[in-house]
Amino acid sequence: MVTRLKSRLSVLWLQAGSCGGCTMSALGAETLGLSETLERADIELLWHPSLAEEGGPEVLRLLEQCRSGERAFDVLCVEGALLTGSNGNGRFQILAGGLRPVSCWVRDLAQRARYVVAVGSCAAFGAIPASPAVPTEAKGLQYTGEEPGGLLGAGWLSGSGLPVINVSGCAPHPGWVVETLMGLGQGILQTADLDSFGRPRFWADHLVHHGCARNEFYEFKASAAAPSQLGCLLENLGCKGTQAPGDCNLRLWNGGWSCPNAGYACINCTSPAFEDPIGAFLETPKVAGVPLGLPVDMPKAWYVALSVLSKSATPDRVRKNACEDHVVVPPHCRSTS
Repeated sequence: MVTRLKSRLSVLWLQAGSCGGCTMSALGAETLGLSETLERADIELLWHPSLAEEGGPEVLRLLEQCRSGERAFDVLCVEGALLTGSNGNGRFQILAGGLRPVSCWVRDLAQRARYVVAVGSCAAFGAIPASPAVPTEAKGLQYTGEEPGGLLGAGWLSGSGLPVINVSGCAPHPGWVVETLMGLGQGILQTADLDSFGRPRFWADHLVHHGCARNEFYEFKASAAAPSQLGCLLENLGCKGTQAPGDCNLRLWNGGWSCPNAGYACINCTSPAFEDPIGAFLETPKVAGVPLGLPVDMPKAWYVALSVLSKSATPDRVRKNACEDHVVVPPHCRSTS
């Protein structure tokens, strides 16, 4: 039986190998902003490196209290990849004001938390900092790329019995972060609510393709040739929206936008290894004219047959608008009487 937590949900937020973009995204939560939204949801931020007033010795004292168990807390949020170099000692990133590596702090604090949340794809999967060309030996909390393990280990479970909750994305939608914390505060986020990569299914069971403003062009395989054009971005410009987990086009960003809506192809940033695609980000790798990255669950033969049929039925309006940066041929007006 699911029960509510008896007190406010307390959240300790640390930044590891991060650009800070996940925090920047989270600050845009709802119309109230992150702090007010969390306050109204009865969620307390014990400390956040960008939002808290405390610094230096005060922070070290708080972290030590949390690490020793003297100060109880519910959620450890980690933003950024865990830099374990060199040679596994973690000294590529030392927590400011102290002598201990950030990775050691995270490993110890994770043992005290009821829940551990990876905020962003770097914390979830290592992402860009874990590129083979980078010598930092970066890892995600429970994955390195698609491989289970990471800093904490493949079989690791938090005090609540859950694995690391991976709110992936580069950066994740602020709603994903806030609603995950709300679910934990209400005690309603369980193992069955996470997908095979530990991502909350309330957003990961969707595809970025769902609700895309370019779907009419996709249906007729009317493709853009440049990012500024209105057509579908899959065939030529590397869009992975038909493969990428996320409800980006259903809830939108910053009050009304998503990457494809703004003219930029989806790069599948919620998935492991997105940072190392087969080809360039804004190009579509093809074999015999057929994209290598096909929509999920669609066999190659079906895609080819559908493309041929769709292109033969493409309205002239859709074909012309696909290669323009604005609508040049409006829909035909018909009387409804």
